[in-house]
Amino acid sequence: MTTVPRFLIVGGGLAGAIAAQTLRDEGFDGRITLLGDERHRPYERPPLSKDYLQGNTDRDSIFVHPEPWYREHSVKLCLGTAVTSLTPASRTVTTATGERLSYDKLLLATGSTPRRLSLQGSDLDGVHYLRSVEDSDRIKTSFTRAQRVAIIGAGWIGLEAAAAARHAGLDVTLLESAEMPLLRVLGPEAAPIFADLHREHGVDLRCEVAASQLTGTNGSVTGLLLSDGSRIDADMVLIGIGITPNTELAAAAGLQVGNEIMVDEHLRTSDPDIYAAGDVASAYNPRLDRHLRVEHWANARRQGATAAKAMLGQEAVDARASYFYSDQYDLGMEYTGDIGPSGYDQVTFRRHADPSQQIVFWLHEHRVLADMNINIWDVADDIERLIQSAHPVNTDDLAKPCVPLTSLLQRPASPSLH
Repeated sequence: MTTVPRFLIVGGGLAGAIAAQTLRDEGFDGRITLLGDERHRPYERPPLSKDYLQGNTDRDSIFVHPEPWYREHSVKLCLGTAVTSLTPASRTVTTATGERLSYDKLLLATGSTPRRLSLQGSDLDGVHYLRSVEDSDRIKTSFTRAQRVAIIGAGWIGLEAAAAARHAGLDVTLLESAEMPLLRVLGPEAAPIFADLHREHGVDLRCEVAASQLTGTNGSVTGLLLSDGSRIDADMVLIGIGITPNTELAAAAGLQVGNEIMVDEHLRTSDPDIYAAGDVASAYNPRLDRHLRVEHWANARRQGATAAKAMLGQEAVDARASYFYSDQYDLGMEYTGDIGPSGYDQVTFRRHADPSQQIVFWLHEHRVLADMNINIWDVADDIERLIQSAHPVNTDDLAKPCVPLTSLLQRPASPSLH
């Protein structure tokens, strides 16, 4: 009697949904059960701080698959089902209701949780975090009632939320503890692009400041006190200070965990029958020869597919350059690449005749590590090939819009290298 293999996916986000899809696409005919602690079928999160938050798209557009897809592909979808424990020795998980489920292979795609602000007043009504579709709905509703919003943290979520708030007509104060927004990601050469963008659109951007207390009246937030003693009035406050990977389940089960779940290039954990993907996983990248955790949409899609193939016994690896995108006001950008611990030694700007269009390249020893293309499309694949090649480039040509990016792989590098 043949036993039907049972694959469990813990986590109802993008990585889990793509893993289920890939398993079926690759011909797996065993049982697939996807357990998600939210009550919605898997959806994509980028719209929650972009078009969906601005009311430009409806809720149906955010879901990874139409509702009938799961039934049609024999994927058992268990929503509102939190997994509370994992026992690798018996290959079982236990849910919050006490149900025990067995598996042959398990994928942990448990995602992450917004970091909470630990200040007096942070529990007042009108204080928001943005992670789920319900969070986005609450913020969108608050935009219609408020006049002034304060945003703590000028990372990607904070910047996109600031753009959405300005789109809704609110006065926006944006607080950043560093010298500029995105300084750690873009460096001092390119970070001013976003600082200038938001100030040009009327955002009161304040850098090198921190909130010391949230103030309120009758249980609702009314403003913030800053560490320099000044005060900001606000009808609502949005917190965007980063996320924490949800590693508790893996750690309690004895898997190798640091700040994230450690996995190899096939996304396999320290247990050969358990895999991890998405925000929660730090994967070994053979191209970079180091572990890397990436929090963005493309990583969840790629790793969901890679993990599924590896669970089927394939030697699947994703060593592609990281990719993410952002839309703010009339600026759309794509970022491709990875800047490692050794950093970069040169930044080159390819400025086009249209001042709204440019490409920023980060290089080390004349090799392109990463790029950010702004309001220029259909170049990400060419740039990724340039990054993957690790080929030295002529940086003078790199700066010239008239020189096709595809030709830089064949052109000699800068004379100073020879």
